[in-house]
Amino acid sequence: MMTHDILVVGAGLAGMRAAIAVPQDLNVALLSKVHPVRSHSVAAQGGINAAIGADDSWEAHAYDTAKGGLYLGDQDAIEAMCKEAPQDILELERMGVIFSRTPEGRIAQRPFGGAGYPRTCYAADRTGHALLHAMYEQLMKRRCKVYEEWYVTALLVEQGRCCGVVAWDLIQGGLHTLRAKAVILATGGSGRVFSTSTNAVINTGDGMALAYRAGVALEDMEFVQFHPTTLKDTGILITEGARGEGGYLLNTLGERFMKRYAPEQMELATRSTVSLAIGQEIQEGRGVDGCVLLDLRHLGRAKILERLPQIRELAMEFAGLDPIETPIPIRPGAHYQMGGVRTNAWGETDLPGLFAAGECACVSVHGANRLGGNSLLETIVFGRRTGIKAAESIRDAELPPVSGAILECEEQRISTLLSHPGPERAWQIRDDLGKTMSLNLGIFRTKSSIQEALNALQALKRRAQHLCVQDKGRIFNTDLIHALELQCLLEIAETIVVGALGREESRGAHYRGDFPARNDKDWLRHSLSHRRPEGPQLTYAPVTITRFPPA
Repeated sequence: MMTHDILVVGAGLAGMRAAIAVPQDLNVALLSKVHPVRSHSVAAQGGINAAIGADDSWEAHAYDTAKGGLYLGDQDAIEAMCKEAPQDILELERMGVIFSRTPEGRIAQRPFGGAGYPRTCYAADRTGHALLHAMYEQLMKRRCKVYEEWYVTALLVEQGRCCGVVAWDLIQGGLHTLRAKAVILATGGSGRVFSTSTNAVINTGDGMALAYRAGVALEDMEFVQFHPTTLKDTGILITEGARGEGGYLLNTLGERFMKRYAPEQMELATRSTVSLAIGQEIQEGRGVDGCVLLDLRHLGRAKILERLPQIRELAMEFAGLDPIETPIPIRPGAHYQMGGVRTNAWGETDLPGLFAAGECACVSVHGANRLGGNSLLETIVFGRRTGIKAAESIRDAELPPVSGAILECEEQRISTLLSHPGPERAWQIRDDLGKTMSLNLGIFRTKSSIQEALNALQALKRRAQHLCVQDKGRIFNTDLIHALELQCLLEIAETIVVGALGREESRGAHYRGDFPARNDKDWLRHSLSHRRPEGPQLTYAPVTITRFPPA
């Protein structure tokens, strides 16, 4: 049995930033199912927001964030994020992040959707890559213990407190108990609930499911952001930075159709607005073979090579075209989970000893629609804040004794999976789940489509009781991990569907065709999903409004 002061589950930006924030006299360890620099944070492209421009202010940033999230974000958390952003950017620079620069040598910033100022700091179109590698260097500098390629199956909860995890060692095989005075969940999103997604295959909502099973509520799960521009056939992300640099969206008539939907902001309207507009164009027959076109040709070769080199490479590799010469076929794809484990502005959950940060958490700074550039910022600001608060919380804490019951329960769960004859396979159910969610819980939703998804989910859950794990070995058994991930995906999908069925309005990323209007009177409130044997039970909580009343 391994023991640490603080255990961070997930080694992306939020997890590493949390670990780095913990004072070095405490014993902190990270546990990740992949090598830390393979975490999904590495795929972030466009940039990270901060009001460091001469004409900008953190108040303007906070206003844009609250307004962009359709006033569903908690404004105390929004203010904390925006106020602390400039200092965090400077700290990242000191850590060695190589930001793109202006001719004067300052950190370069580009416009992003929903922002009143160009406040998105960037490193070409590989910002997440630059941040993650700099953070990993800091992690190695501090000689933090990393359990690399371990998969957490359950949280240890004793005497009403989270005091560690049960995890499977992929490389050696076998379950282990890891004890800690505090556990920080930083496991990223759940985009693989959908078939077309910008998310890596590892984004299966593990941390959300762990907290949910331990009795912590999941907040605002119905709000799933669809990124407007993903490659048509693969769902690979094409950064908002492409539009920030001046890219056009064109329909089959060659029109910049955003003039009909957002005449002032055009392509730089909020993501939910642009995604709905693209969906409408395709639905009404003005698409191009089920998509629209992102035109960068007018930017010129030099600008594309300097600012968008990865986008050009992705288009050439996966779409067989050079954006210097040809528009890119794009369509919306599942991208980001605004909801997650309910926390306060310091990452604390309702379960003592358990914290969460990054995309798996719902602080709630994004409300009903996240602004581009705010996700990387959230990982850094709230990763740091959560690490600090977790360290403070354990100074006088004692570890309760561990009974061993949870470990026995998890051993039985894995034994059942390995011994079951089947006939179902995890990949088949996962494929059917993705198709069901993409078809019924995409950009446009109605009561009938949501109900259809709910019925299909019940059938998928029944099928999942008959899973066959063909690999019976213990060494690097990815078949077993896929089965465990599937159980997480099914639970998370159910919270999304039930939350969407309950919210009878349209707000941001949640568009109900049968309730097309925003309804602040009845629905300016957070939805909370509580795990029950029969499925998610919904309750509601007020939104924290400070300086920006809904408008």
